[in-house]
Amino acid sequence: MAEIKGILFDKDGTLVDFNATWLGVADFMAMDASEGDRWKADRLLAAAGFDFATKRFKPDSIFASGTNMDVVELWFPRLSDEDQMLAVARFNEITSVQGSAMAVALPGIVETLGVLHRKSYRLGVATNDSTTGAEKTLLTLGVAQLFDAAYGYDAVANPKPAPDTILAFSDLTGLRPAAIAMVGDNRHDLEMARAGGCGLAIGVLSGTGTRESLSQIADVILDSVADLPDFLSARVKETT
Repeated sequence: MAEIKGILFDKDGTLVDFNATWLGVADFMAMDASEGDRWKADRLLAAAGFDFATKRFKPDSIFASGTNMDVVELWFPRLSDEDQMLAVARFNEITSVQGSAMAVALPGIVETLGVLHRKSYRLGVATNDSTTGAEKTLLTLGVAQLFDAAYGYDAVANPKPAPDTILAFSDLTGLRPAAIAMVGDNRHDLEMARAGGCGLAIGVLSGTGTRESLSQIADVILDSVADLPDFLSARVKETT
């Protein structure tokens, strides 16, 4: 087993409480897209994967794991290319401002990131949110100084599940992909880990993914990122 020296984290559902942070933002986006029509907004939310019975987004749904471009293509399938880019810019503004301002860290995350940083792991964020939104979220949580980089879908040619972000983080840190762990709550995160040759694909149950949805592709499934330091320490002991 290769020694892990770098860790890439998904953002929403992995570092940030997805539902506490994004339900209000998603509703605002849907109401904005439907020009204030509540019935139409609810239909848009359902199409993007919101389950009104559980008040949660479904695993691997468009809103849980897709980009703002994916949302625009779903909600506005007949827009011209120019209008489509305007809609994406509008949603980027909403998510980067409101999503970051409303970000709620999952329990124990801030302390855990501090522990990992003190252990000299190189840390990065890989998200299908915008890069600006990711950077502002890290500032809101008070952990931006712990990270080498934050990569949004607009920071690479091809977002998750393509391997581009893994390769960009590898280039930045000088670490081989085999020395990098990818941690996320959706299959997109783990598919990117596989495509990029990561040493570990770690699923967490703190977001929209389930043990069933993650188990076929993850090397290990943890309840939360808060369990990561102990897991990595135990793994190091196994190899020595």
